[in-house]
Amino acid sequence: MRRRDDQGQVTLLIIGFASILLMAIVVVVDASAAYLQRQGLDNLADGAALYGADLGSTGIYAQGLDGERLTQQEGAVEAAVRDYLARADAGATYPGIDVGVRVDPVGRSVTVRLSAPLDLPLTIPGSPRSPTVAATSTAAVTVVPGD
Repeated sequence: MRRRDDQGQVTLLIIGFASILLMAIVVVVDASAAYLQRQGLDNLADGAALYGADLGSTGIYAQGLDGERLTQQEGAVEAAVRDYLARADAGATYPGIDVGVRVDPVGRSVTVRLSAPLDLPLTIPGSPRSPTVAATSTAAVTVVPGD
């Protein structure tokens, strides 16, 4: 009677578990990198929207205070957002960054949308070649009545 040898089975099991562990590590590292880049873009979008809303409120001198929120001038908002991103060196921090600036139709709030290619430290076979991450922020300057 021949006796079966199980040595090959254990080796295969160890290789299988090691590959699952490596894939889990890759997923965690990439997810962390994506989260951190999105947080950085969030912070940048928040600052750009606030700066744009603040400096884009140029109509206050010509129109006065006509409501709760100050009217935004689209050209001034766009220039302020671009200036903020240039000062923050966004192009160097996030190469390939795409900037979208929108002033709502009534002109009372500013929305900044930033997207950039995601630089993942590790890649999973079959994952997208050039993933992107995006962040959006909206800001408005409000008037608080005096006491």
